[in-house]
Amino acid sequence: MSDHYRGHVAVVTGAASGMGRALAIELARRGAHVALCDLDADGLGETAERCRAHGHRVHTAVVDVAEYEQMLSFAEGVLAEFGVVHDLFNNAGIGFVGTIENSDIKDIARVLDVDYWGVVHGTKAFLPHLIASGHGRIANTSSIFGLFAAPTQSAYNAAKFAVRGFTESLRLEMLAAGHPVTVSSVHPGGVRTAIAAKATGTDTAEVERLARLFDVIARTSPERAARTILDGAAAGRPKILVGPDAYVADVLVRLLGSSYQRVVSLAVGRVFPTAGN
Repeated sequence: MSDHYRGHVAVVTGAASGMGRALAIELARRGAHVALCDLDADGLGETAERCRAHGHRVHTAVVDVAEYEQMLSFAEGVLAEFGVVHDLFNNAGIGFVGTIENSDIKDIARVLDVDYWGVVHGTKAFLPHLIASGHGRIANTSSIFGLFAAPTQSAYNAAKFAVRGFTESLRLEMLAAGHPVTVSSVHPGGVRTAIAAKATGTDTAEVERLARLFDVIARTSPERAARTILDGAAAGRPKILVGPDAYVADVLVRLLGSSYQRVVSLAVGRVFPTAGN
């Protein structure tokens, strides 16, 4: 087992379930103290108990990552509790299904607020402490949809492409400034979490169809995803691909360029013949 996190203080957003919970538990298993936040107080409490079983300190807070003041308060609480922060995993996210034409602007804004601005807020709140630690790490969760676009995923695509660009720019800034912080963009493929089941959308039938498809194609467990992310962040990898489908997507887009859109369009048409109607 890697000792890269032993004795570290690691922050995980969206820690109440899914990949966030798996990250928190795996960090505790590897010897880290963890600071966890989520809006789901009950789920967060369960994650905390499972982390405490590994004998390390746990700090929790009910936080909406879309609210910068709440993230600042969370960061202050973590620093007061531990005195230092070494690792940040900006993982919180929500899903939404809907075409641009039919989506309400408030739905699009909420996805961007959580999935993109949540990453920005977490980064801004914790970056000074990560630099001060002398050996900081940031891993921001983008997505396979931060590599390519898909119909009915415009809001999610926009957020996840933005996370990728923000993260890559941040990595360059840390390198240019000589700051002791490594930065990674995380691109999970189909990870067996509840994000698809919890997604909202403009068409209930379409949301349900996509959730069923996700259940079929999501082959990577949250635990395996967490191990991949932690190993990649510890190695300082700029891009962390999670799952075989993420590797396929990455290669496909790099080989085909914008022509990948024709492939995606054909694939969507075969799976959902009425999509776009």
